[in-house]
Amino acid sequence: MSIKGKAYIAGIYEHPTRKALDKSVAQLHAESAAGALADAGLGPDDVDAYYCAGDAPGLGPLSMIDYMGLKNVRHMDSTETGGSSYVVHIGHAAQAIAMGKANVCLITLAGRPRAEGMATGTAPRNPGSDLPDVPFEFMYGPTVVNMYAMAACRHMYEYGTTSEQLAWIKVAASHHAQHNEHAMLRDVVSVEDVVGSPMIADPLHRLDCCVISDGGGAFLVVSPEVAKSLDRNCAKILGHGESPKNIMNGQVDLTYTGGRHSGPQAFEEAGVKPGDIDYASIYDSFTITVLETIEDLGFCEKGKGGAFVSDGNLISGQGKLPFNTDGGGLCNNHPMNRGGLTKVLEAVRQIRGEAHPAIQVADCQLALAHGTGGSLGTRSGSSTVILGREDA
Repeated sequence: MSIKGKAYIAGIYEHPTRKALDKSVAQLHAESAAGALADAGLGPDDVDAYYCAGDAPGLGPLSMIDYMGLKNVRHMDSTETGGSSYVVHIGHAAQAIAMGKANVCLITLAGRPRAEGMATGTAPRNPGSDLPDVPFEFMYGPTVVNMYAMAACRHMYEYGTTSEQLAWIKVAASHHAQHNEHAMLRDVVSVEDVVGSPMIADPLHRLDCCVISDGGGAFLVVSPEVAKSLDRNCAKILGHGESPKNIMNGQVDLTYTGGRHSGPQAFEEAGVKPGDIDYASIYDSFTITVLETIEDLGFCEKGKGGAFVSDGNLISGQGKLPFNTDGGGLCNNHPMNRGGLTKVLEAVRQIRGEAHPAIQVADCQLALAHGTGGSLGTRSGSSTVILGREDA
């Protein structure tokens, strides 16, 4: 069964806080949910399905459904694939709606790593001794940033990609973030600024890395009948894909992501090609994440990403693939170190024509949102969704 046209994204909300000293994680989830419901013109009693991931406290959906007072939930999903979870949830919600299991699916994200003092991902996380990879990998002290740096090194070795080319991704994000009053980093930067910033893990500089922020967000996936009843524009779900990428006992190519598989799934279901996309929200935990994903989604040939992202080609109004017009994880926010949900929010804004006028893509008909979870250097998961206008 195809989900094309079987569901819509209605209300959306991005929590404005970037440092939540006076709010709990549950409160951030609830405030985000309330914002998305208000945006759609719906109430808590309209919600009959709830989706969350590992960022939700307690028993996940059970705890949050109780905390938010959702009385009519008949479908739950706590799929956990890291930062891609919320894009995965879109496909699962659309499937549930198509099967008659739900009509209004609420998806939330929230966290407060900044308030809790998390620094850059340069120290090994405590993974718990029961994870199957621990005895084989953690003796080497892997960290988030050195796993991505390893992927960047390999891409540079294989294809001649340069630090200056990666820097263009940050430059484009900063051009967009200057128009976002909530963005953590609003100053426009140059290629020289990026490559001149402190080295965190060779070849990734500080400005190649995403921000660490608190906050969260939410959106609603609804049935066509509900979408038609709302007094606001919705984004039609045209295609969706999801895929893991594993390390296969070390026999792994670090130069690609799971987008190699999730992208074609989404494009086939939507019946469109990469060249048809007007706007793309690409997961940007690091600049190398964007570059590899753009290649894997088919916007350019593998190995040609460096040239593709250079010279402002990702800047709205200037390049041919406007991306992350809210500033993305590199400049705006990366709540709970999971940027997939916010990618969906900005894609919906672009489809609705509600992005900032300075970076709104003219006549945006098709938008793509892509999430990445886990680590490019180890195991990861990718999910891609293609959205169109309500009347598409």
